[in-house]
Parts: sequence; structure tokens; C-alpha cells
Amino acid sequence: MIELLPLLAAGGHPAHGVGFTAVDIRTTGLRPGRVVELAAVRVDADGSFAGELSTLVDPGAAIPLGTALVHGITRGELDDAPSFGEVLGPLLDLCAGSVVVTHDPAFTEAFLDREIGLLGVRLPALPGVSTLAAAQSVVRLPNYRPATVAHALGVPTGPSALSGARTIARLATVLFGRYGLTFASPPVFPGLPRFAAGRLLPRAEESAAEPGWMAEAVERIAGGGSGDAYLDLLAGVIADQHLTPDEVAVLAAAAGEAGLTEAQVRSTHEQLVTALRTIAERDGVVTTAEARELRQVATALGVAEAGDLRPSAGGKPTRVLVLGTTVAADRLRARVLAEGGRLAKKLTASVTHLVADATVPADEPRLARATELGAVVLDIGAAPVALGFEPPPAPPAPAKAAVPRLVGGRILMGAGLLLMLVVVLAMFGGTPLAAGIFLAALGVGALLGGWWLAEPAPR
Repeated sequence: MIELLPLLAAGGHPAHGVGFTAVDIRTTGLRPGRVVELAAVRVDADGSFAGELSTLVDPGAAIPLGTALVHGITRGELDDAPSFGEVLGPLLDLCAGSVVVTHDPAFTEAFLDREIGLLGVRLPALPGVSTLAAAQSVVRLPNYRPATVAHALGVPTGPSALSGARTIARLATVLFGRYGLTFASPPVFPGLPRFAAGRLLPRAEESAAEPGWMAEAVERIAGGGSGDAYLDLLAGVIADQHLTPDEVAVLAAAAGEAGLTEAQVRSTHEQLVTALRTIAERDGVVTTAEARELRQVATALGVAEAGDLRPSAGGKPTRVLVLGTTVAADRLRARVLAEGGRLAKKLTASVTHLVADATVPADEPRLARATELGAVVLDIGAAPVALGFEPPPAPPAPAKAAVPRLVGGRILMGAGLLLMLVVVLAMFGGTPLAAGIFLAALGVGALLGGWWLAEPAPR
């Protein structure tokens, strides 16, 4: 369904005037199964909103819903939902004449192709781009999971497919606008068949919960992106710092469905728990709650020894909030994550440093509030040194020419003083007045010239 377009940093065909339709889905599992929620958001290249759709999708009463821990959809919510065949028409109408944007095209396309295949429908390939691949080309991150990329680029996220599609749409406009990505060749939009418009059943939007320390730590774990589906699922489930036996059973079923062996599952569990422990210890501050929660998760996953995290005494971990919409702000957010730091999404009492770029007005209320909370407020240029990412600049060395100038100036001043002393003694010895005045003038001139040479040059 999607044919990816190669992208260039510059020099290709600009995205000006091109429409983007961001697509996100929630599914029954990790392997191509069935879609249970579909959303699409259309925007222009400048970010102007052009339309959206969102709906639950009933895969059939006999189809297990799979990882409800992640998508949060119940069987009861799907009883009155339309089938995929009913929503295909509205989806294609929204996508017509636009570039389709997904985060991980291989995953999304596999599920959409299966649904379309079950309908017996054949569609031409639509031009598409991947926000995962595009982000990899412009910013260095520990991983490229959707939430990590969105956080680094200052884009909000949410749990539903609609909030996911909105996030992907905003990422597309940031990547093409702020970073100036271009198409290697102009998009070609095929004609699409028309299908009857079916009914839609949107899911009620839920506010995203404030992430706990594990949810933030997941953004700093190396890896992630295409091919890490089980690790992504696991990371999403443990984001609330707790695992129940039912959640573990669902994870095991998902791993089995994905074809993972028991040894592979255990290795993935150890990899995640060990990474979480390393990240928690990296800043030298481990709270009792962090140690307790990691131990509970590690025990539930069957790798208790990997979660042996010891609390440390006192201290407050560094937590950074970066405000701004420039490339410099994006790169600082990415660097905080890459350095293993804690990157905040909003201002709370736990934030230790607030960094603002040139797009943040001086009267931004969060700047004053951060000071009230005891946070250090920094300019974007000073932040890397203040956060310990870079050493402070060395003081400038004196210019090589300054050394002989200084020495010569002092010699000349010494000669002037000596000459003045000779003049005084000569005058007492009866030297004529005219000769004394002449020699005194030479001495004063030597003193002034020496002082001028020895004086530091203005900067």
C-alpha cells in the first residue's frame, strides 16, 4: 500500500504545497494480525490542518484482541464498531493526493495490507515517508521509538491511535519545515478507487498520564525502532513501574505469537531490566521507590538478579526541561537523552534545570516559576557546559606578540628611570641647565614609551 520516497537533506524537491496524511493503528498483536483502531490526520507541509478521521475497528467476534495492555481497547467497545471494509473508503478519501506518513512503515503496512487483502481489494501503491527514518537522518538519539522521537522534537504524544496520528503529522511538518528535508524525486499520486463511506466510531480521548521514571528511562535505552516490536511492547507495559501476573501472561502470549523462543524472551527481559538499572544509577541518585519498583518488575519478568538496584543516600537527580522550537533546542533535548539525562515534558518541582532558546519570550511564565521552584534557568548556548556535557572553555592564551612587547616596555621604562637619576646627579654636579632639560626630556619619553608598550592591548 505504501511506497517509501527517498529523502534528501537539501537539494531535492521541496515539500511546499504537498499534503501529508499521517496514519496510526492499534492492532491485535506484534505480527500481522488485525487492526482494532485506525486514525489518520491530514496536514499541509506548513502544518495547516486539513482533516482527520478516527475509529475503532471490529475485527470479528472470534478474533482475540491481543495486547489490550497497550491499546486499552475492550471487546465491549468493539461490539458496535465498523469493520475495516466500512472505514477503508473514508481512509482512502483522506489519503488521496497526499504523501502517507507512518512512523514504522513495515509494521503499519503489514497490517493494512492484510486487512485490504481480506477484502479482496487491490490498491495502487501510495507515496509515503517514514518519520523513523527521517528522524534518524537529522538527530542522534538513544532509540527511535515514537515517544522518544516526539519528546526530542518537542511534540506531544498520547495513548490512542488519533493522538498517535496527530504526533506523526506534527513530526512530519517539523522534519520537512524545521530541518528542510526534501524529496529525492517529486511524489506521484495515483488515482484511487472510490468506496462507499461507512460509519465511524471514534474512541473517547484520554489524557496522557504523567510519565513515571521508567517511562522516561525507556527513552534513554539504546536500540528501538523497526524490528524491536516485543521490546517496544514490553517497554510500554512497564511504563507504570509495575507488572501484574495477568500482564506477564499477556506478554508471554505476545512473545509466543511473534515466534520468540523462551531464551530470546529471557534475554530481552534481562536486556531491558539491566538497561533500566544502569540508567537509574548513572546520575548517582537512586531513590528507594526506584529500587523497589525495578525489583518488582524484574521479579515479575523472571530476571530478579538483573534488577538488584541499591538506593543511594540523599541528592536530587538532574532533570532538564528544554523550551523552544529551534534545531538547537531539539539537539539539546536529544543530547540530554543520549547522555543518559532525565528530560522533563513539563515544569514540576522535580525539574532542576530549565533551558530556553531564542523562540521563548522573556515574559514566558515558566521562566519565573522555575526560579521560584529553585531550578537553574539557562540560555541554550550555556546549557551544554552547565549540564556537564562539555568542559568550560579554556581562558585565552596571551598573544605571542604580547610577551616581547611587555619585556621591551619594561626595559625602556627602566632605562628612563635610570636616565632621570643620572640627570638629577648631573644637575647637582654643575651640568648646564639646557643639557639637564634635554636629558630629562629623554628620560620622560623613555618612561612614557615603556609604559605604552607594557600596557595590555585592548580586547
